[in-house]
Amino acid sequence: MFYVKMENNVKIAVYDLNPDGRDVIFLIHGWPLDHRMFEYQLNVLPQLGFRCIAVDLRGFGRSDAPWSGYSYDRLSDDILAVVKELHLQKFYLAGFSMGGAVAIRYMARHKGYKVGKLALLSAAAPSFTQRPDYPYGMTVEEVNDLIDQIYRNRPQALAEFGQKLFSTPITETFAAWFQNLSMAGSGYGTIQTAISLRDSDLRHDLSRIRVPTGIFHGVLDQICPFEFALEMQKCIHRSTLYRFSQSGHGIFYEELDKFNAEFVEFLKR
Repeated sequence: MFYVKMENNVKIAVYDLNPDGRDVIFLIHGWPLDHRMFEYQLNVLPQLGFRCIAVDLRGFGRSDAPWSGYSYDRLSDDILAVVKELHLQKFYLAGFSMGGAVAIRYMARHKGYKVGKLALLSAAAPSFTQRPDYPYGMTVEEVNDLIDQIYRNRPQALAEFGQKLFSTPITETFAAWFQNLSMAGSGYGTIQTAISLRDSDLRHDLSRIRVPTGIFHGVLDQICPFEFALEMQKCIHRSTLYRFSQSGHGIFYEELDKFNAEFVEFLKR
């Protein structure tokens, strides 16, 4: 692990596994987690010859937690800074949930700089919240209620949120590990990124994606409903939809073998 400095001396933690690997995968975690959520991919992908780069977004994991800077624009700028610091010439970009939204903003804001393929994993897009012409996802009031709960009792709020991530039973030990990931971030970083989730509309970003895109989504997703995936498929040229009929939001774990196999197949084709 090493740090890359952003403006105002904010340090972003970067993890570079198998740096001699031929194909580079850049992984962006979801809310309110950190790079460790990809443990069950990072255990496997380097063995298959991939170089895996993962970050802790600002406010989460071992990265700095400044008071501000949690918009999708700023988060995508952080990704660009890491890409340039590592002198990446071509890589595959993958984002889970909010990380998928940040990846989409990166593609639009930075013209997909050096990205050869894009993987959207249970992405919180095109819009995480409902809008007058977009009836999918949580309401603004529901997200406001979640934010209010975080102000008052963050462990309980995130535990209840975590229970909605998986449609199939998980062990108590896995749930405890996952809760620990959720609590590793800063409270205000968790709140500020929740505000970005609530307020951001990425529908106009989708048409600016110009690379082959894999949309990996659980049919039973209670956090980012499957309609999100259908909307993204309609709007992203050269996209392929990968359905996970037994999964909720946590496709990276609920159908672990199927997910890893189809993810690798998408990257290699």
